[in-house]
Amino acid sequence: MAGIQGTLETAVPLSRLHGRESYDLADFPVPTGREEEWRFTPLRRLHGLHSGGLNSGGPPQPGKIVVAADAAPEVRVETVGRDDRRIGRAFVPADRVSARAYNSFRQATVVTVPKDTVASRPTVLSVRGDLAGQPGARAPARGADPTAPPKNAAFGHLLVEVEPFAEAALVLDHSGSAVYADNVEFAVREGASLSVVTVQGWADDSVHLSHHHAQLDRDARIKHFTVTLGGDVVRIAPSVRYTGPGGDAELLGLYFTDAGQHFEHRLFVDHAVRDCRSRVEYKGALQGDGAHAVWIGDVIIRAEATGTDTYEYNRNLVLTDGTRVDSVPNLEILTGEVTGAGHASASGRLEDQHLFYLMARGIPFEEARRLVISGFFGQLIERIDVPSLRPAIADAIEAELLRSAGPAWLSGATSPAGAAERSREAGRSPEIQRSRDIQAAPATVHRPEGRRS
Repeated sequence: MAGIQGTLETAVPLSRLHGRESYDLADFPVPTGREEEWRFTPLRRLHGLHSGGLNSGGPPQPGKIVVAADAAPEVRVETVGRDDRRIGRAFVPADRVSARAYNSFRQATVVTVPKDTVASRPTVLSVRGDLAGQPGARAPARGADPTAPPKNAAFGHLLVEVEPFAEAALVLDHSGSAVYADNVEFAVREGASLSVVTVQGWADDSVHLSHHHAQLDRDARIKHFTVTLGGDVVRIAPSVRYTGPGGDAELLGLYFTDAGQHFEHRLFVDHAVRDCRSRVEYKGALQGDGAHAVWIGDVIIRAEATGTDTYEYNRNLVLTDGTRVDSVPNLEILTGEVTGAGHASASGRLEDQHLFYLMARGIPFEEARRLVISGFFGQLIERIDVPSLRPAIADAIEAELLRSAGPAWLSGATSPAGAAERSREAGRSPEIQRSRDIQAAPATVHRPEGRRS
């Protein structure tokens, strides 16, 4: 028995999903689509982000990505060069696109929340792409050199450092047209707390691959909320690592995938320290031919991470035929001394009894459908720590529903085009551009029932 225990409780994870980390692009071969971490991603639609080489040399190409900051008065925002010593200390790239973005950005944005500071309002960073109408915006032609950097690709880097015992909220608002890859570092120091809301409201032709890396020191907390509504291909990869006991991470998200869109969320929580907690909950809806949603939830509890409390959960609503959902929760436990560990995943259509209950009380089908779907997302939206964003996100979800409502359009839209425009405007509402409220409520302890692994 002791031999078996020693074999299981090894410091080296058994999986290879996140086994390779390097700042050197040469350490990552060009993906072919057969690799586990790339098998769901449509590589031909990435405009060469995965296959190009370094793009740090040559003249700058301004106007592709514009970052504007509306900072809380207590928060400092800087634009720095890639030689700034603070950059790259909270993470190591784990795939080729992340490594390429790290080696290719020219300027980085650094957000600092000073020690013992409680920010009076959220800091908003607006990231806008400006590729529309520029030559070379389309994907490379078949047969083009796969190692050549795409003409219109842009790369970025963001570092958010919350110093000890500080508290802040951050909104990342993405819009416009872009082919963009970036890394985001969240360095949350001892006893600090950070709430992040990242909104993907890109134009329909955009491609965005982003890696969000959170490093939590002792008793630090992060709440990371992803909203993905726009873009052609969007792949967001949040990860969490703990450097001291008492860390607490909540990774939440919602997405609404329309015809032809590919939205992929790949999460990785690395429990390598004792007495830490993580909760992952993502909900999505799909409609239209070719809509594809991918959710991968990887959680590793290493041998030394005793007392870990973790749960991950993904639900998907399939609203029409012709969609595809891939939902894969992975839980790897290398110690038996855990407080709790579990995962769950479910995908399916609207339940008939819910619609029947409302329609039996005189509510028309389309209105009943809207109410059920709004309720599906509503509880999650209420957990956004910036209250002024909640109505904008709810309006954007309702606008997405109008696209599949058929001829009986709901109030406020007269055509699919009108619904699409309403969705884009909701994503760029004043609540997102200039948030002024912050919720100071304690962390919500989410303990869903589920099978233990």
